[in-house]
Amino acid sequence: MFDKLEFIEEKYEELGLKLSDPEVINDQKQWQRLMKEHSELSSIVVKYREYKEVKQGIAEAREMIEEGEDDIKELAKLELAELEERVVELEMEVKKLLLPKDPNDERDVILEVRAGAGGDEAGLFAAELLRLYIRYAERKRWKVEILNTNETGVGGIKEASVLIKGNGAYSKLKYESGTHRVQRIPQTESGGRIHTSTATVAVLPEVDDVEVDIKQNDLRVDVFRSSGNGGQSVNTTDSAVRITHLPSGLVVTCQDGKSQLSNKEKAMQVLKARLYELELNKQNEEIAEQRRSQVGTGDRSAKIRTYNFPQARITDHRIPITIYKLDSYMEGEIDEMIDELNTFFQTEALKALDEV
Repeated sequence: MFDKLEFIEEKYEELGLKLSDPEVINDQKQWQRLMKEHSELSSIVVKYREYKEVKQGIAEAREMIEEGEDDIKELAKLELAELEERVVELEMEVKKLLLPKDPNDERDVILEVRAGAGGDEAGLFAAELLRLYIRYAERKRWKVEILNTNETGVGGIKEASVLIKGNGAYSKLKYESGTHRVQRIPQTESGGRIHTSTATVAVLPEVDDVEVDIKQNDLRVDVFRSSGNGGQSVNTTDSAVRITHLPSGLVVTCQDGKSQLSNKEKAMQVLKARLYELELNKQNEEIAEQRRSQVGTGDRSAKIRTYNFPQARITDHRIPITIYKLDSYMEGEIDEMIDELNTFFQTEALKALDEV
């Protein structure tokens, strides 16, 4: 690890020299690229230099304990204890900074919720999950835009997708992907029996046009009349759009906007995100072991969480962790779960780093 840190420090110094070169300064594109790289290395170098200073302090304190006067020895022992405690903290901080950063962490996300097994109850649970994430986004003061909803007749949803725009949205929500299971007595259950239903959640990083190359010849675009609740222009014109990506077979539908153009733009956003995720999954197959340590099998059908209403608990099966705050959790107060997940997966990544 420390050989890598020495290399990073040398690279940091080299970049500093290049940034002061008049030729580089005159080439704004190159200067900005080098400045970004220099800035990204800065936090690691600052911590590493502090680490080296503390190590030097430890060596000096030990020398004083061996060769100094009695009163100096006592002071040196106190200083040594503090420095040894600090060096352990700095080692952990440096390791965290060395972890590969997820390039998608700062992106906005497209969050999709679908009803799974369980009939009407699954649709109702899917609607509650969608509301949960919208409430969470509102608490974070993120912007939420409904892209598409397909409702059931009893107040639930078959599927829905929303665009969530906010600082670090993907970093917070990326571990929500998977199958969510609910255990409770449905309102329609006269015998008072607990039923189990499921809904699936997919969290996709929103991507730019330049990152996903979609050829128009690979698309089939169909328009049709929207269904479900809507205003004057939503249900009376052929404004709904269905886009089929022929090479992959992916199909995206959007009908919540008032115009065909708006729905097509939103559908393309979702399609790009799904194609981007497909590409990421291909790459993840090449690093399957690392991926499994983060998201189990990587299969979205894997059960990740259970919501047990009679016991007012939420259990995540990957860590595992159980939280007995179901009412507030369903209102979007999910930071405790998200923080636990991020800490767990970061710890797993640190273990992997130590083994390298």
